[in-house]
Amino acid sequence: MNASHPSVHPIEAPPLTDAANNAPRPRMKDIQGMPGTAGGLVLRLCQFLFAVAAVCVMASTSDFTTVTAFCYLVAAAGLQSFWSLSMAIIDIYALLVKRCLRNSHIVSLFTIGDGITATLIFAAACASAGITVLIGDDLNDCAQNHCARFETATAMAFLSWFTVSPSFLLNFWSLASR
Repeated sequence: MNASHPSVHPIEAPPLTDAANNAPRPRMKDIQGMPGTAGGLVLRLCQFLFAVAAVCVMASTSDFTTVTAFCYLVAAAGLQSFWSLSMAIIDIYALLVKRCLRNSHIVSLFTIGDGITATLIFAAACASAGITVLIGDDLNDCAQNHCARFETATAMAFLSWFTVSPSFLLNFWSLASR
């Protein structure tokens, strides 16, 4: 009896992963200035020092409370110093435990915080610069006021903003490139 036997032709199964298409995406390098890097820590410490200098110089005058822009500068620089010191402590921790701060939620928090503080310190510095020019150049009243101290505090606020800007831009770029 001739019984029919089915013939089996093995077919190769496709590979489960296509190495070319499903390879893990390379992570972006940690650029100095981003959170958790030595450059980021230096930027945070500079932000903190300039903001504290602005507060101290402005608070050393007796009549800064009579001008709203100067009070706003003290408040914005105080917030900037608190934010920068907090972020510097986080950077120090990340450097000590060799931890990468690339989580999207953490980067979002850093970006929003840097954006808010950068906007506030820049607005306060601009307002204080305007009042300082008004007092010094337009009213010619520097003999009775502390123009040099007002100008120094304003310059420190601008330097604080200048060091916040790279932090914000790098965090925003990191967030946008995800």
